[in-house]
Amino acid sequence: MSPGIMKLVKKKLIECTCEVEAHFSLMIRELEEPHFLHYRVGDFFVAHQDGNTGMLRLDQENRRISVVIFLTPSDGYRGGQLIFHDYLKNKRVEFLPDKPGTLVAFRSETTHEVTPVTSGERFSIACWYR
Repeated sequence: MSPGIMKLVKKKLIECTCEVEAHFSLMIRELEEPHFLHYRVGDFFVAHQDGNTGMLRLDQENRRISVVIFLTPSDGYRGGQLIFHDYLKNKRVEFLPDKPGTLVAFRSETTHEVTPVTSGERFSIACWYR
């Protein structure tokens, strides 16, 4: 991704910091560099947590809030749903936005995955507040 686009995305996410802090009732110190993701047919991301689990002592453990920004219209691909899991309550929530630019923020200890893309291409941005 071009440095100009990267800088613009990061600037917009920094501008959202106060809203994120208020919504999640926590203090944000910094924002990681955004990751631009391109999923083709068959691509997926296994169920995982982005950080703040207390289980590992990696740099990612400092992640407090995860953000996904959807860039592809939902009719541009099939599959590729963002799924949130709550194994204690035996629940799962599937999320597929209806328009590009949709931003989803969630606590980084939330287990989530992206199902395999079955047709088309899925573009998104992932980023983390610390």
